[in-house]
Amino acid sequence: MAMIMQVTPFIPNLQKGHPQNLNFPNKHSSKLICCSLNNSDHVVSQRLAQHFNPNIPIEKAVTPPSSWYTHRSFFHLELDRVFYRGWQAVGSTEQIKDPGDFFTGRLGDVEFVVCRDDSGNVRAFYNVCRHHASILASGSGKKSCFVCPYHGWTYGLNGNLVKATRISGMRDFNGNDFGLIPIKVATWGPFVLLNLEKENLSQKEVDSHNVAKEWLGSCSEILSTNGVDSSLSYVCRREYTLECNWKVFCDNYLDGGYHVPYAHKGLASGLNLDSYSTTLFERVSIQSCEGSSGKSTENNDRLGRKAIYAFIYPNFMINRYGPWMDTNLVLPLGPNKCQVIFDYYLEPSLQVDKDFIEKSLQDSEKVQIEDIVLCEGVQKGLQSPAYSVGRYAPKVEQAMHHFHCLLYENLTT
Repeated sequence: MAMIMQVTPFIPNLQKGHPQNLNFPNKHSSKLICCSLNNSDHVVSQRLAQHFNPNIPIEKAVTPPSSWYTHRSFFHLELDRVFYRGWQAVGSTEQIKDPGDFFTGRLGDVEFVVCRDDSGNVRAFYNVCRHHASILASGSGKKSCFVCPYHGWTYGLNGNLVKATRISGMRDFNGNDFGLIPIKVATWGPFVLLNLEKENLSQKEVDSHNVAKEWLGSCSEILSTNGVDSSLSYVCRREYTLECNWKVFCDNYLDGGYHVPYAHKGLASGLNLDSYSTTLFERVSIQSCEGSSGKSTENNDRLGRKAIYAFIYPNFMINRYGPWMDTNLVLPLGPNKCQVIFDYYLEPSLQVDKDFIEKSLQDSEKVQIEDIVLCEGVQKGLQSPAYSVGRYAPKVEQAMHHFHCLLYENLTT
């Protein structure tokens, strides 16, 4: 599974585009607008976006200003331009293994539900009843249909309205026009993806090759051949709420191991940090590091001979090390708050080794707690009048700079 990596900057030729709206699937062709900024907020956030120059080489560049991490109108611009465009990872196929399985989630202002219908197709919908806007489902589990807890309107797993209660006397009502609003959904490997930008297509029109190309670009095969696939067994999920902007967590992940020897001494003992390298792709950066040549009692078995850390813009991370893979999904909850969801996967042969699993999860938990302290401390500093912009360490923070350049492109087009 070893990869030969070099620090190879890839400057994406991103196409300028415009936000698109989703159509309601009914005869009225109403438009669904995911996010709206009033004119003054839009002007302010656009000006803030211009306070970063992606054309300055990393050796001379300054980081985005602290306002990118603290300003409310900028946060809403990000939702509109970053999270409501393109493919977004939202969950694991483990959550919808069988017909009737479902899970719910929230991305910005969008409540969604993902399920596997009676025919085995994966479907996604806005999690909103068409009667009076009640949230339809919560949590995860198994259902034969979705029944609104407010007035009992009932929807099939294919989104069709199958029962509207107490509507006698209602005129000009066609139940076919009041099914759940669909969201484009796809899977890649063990991951479930949503696309809020494009008009819904039927399931048979979702081409997995095109999804991989749009989501991962030219590195999809690299990830596949290095153990990011559906052959691993799902282990568990951990969730953390952090008092920091979502980008603070991403920046911490993307600093090329810069903080590891200072903040994660246990992790550092199992890695050869001199071997750390970064490769940049269109929308993905891959950091890799060899395991320590010495036998670390804490991390050697868990980390293996090589660790690979893939960041998929804007907020999804895949970590492959030893027999383990874990993913980090960072969800923005506000300018100063985010949620990070960890899903853990393991090679099937070790699924019965409970002691190994428990020890590995404890080691991982220790690293996460250390990162939470770091990220929340950074957020406090970003809110201080003493800080405006910072600088990049050119030899190690290429992936972070790449992330900021991609953000700038989204925010200004």
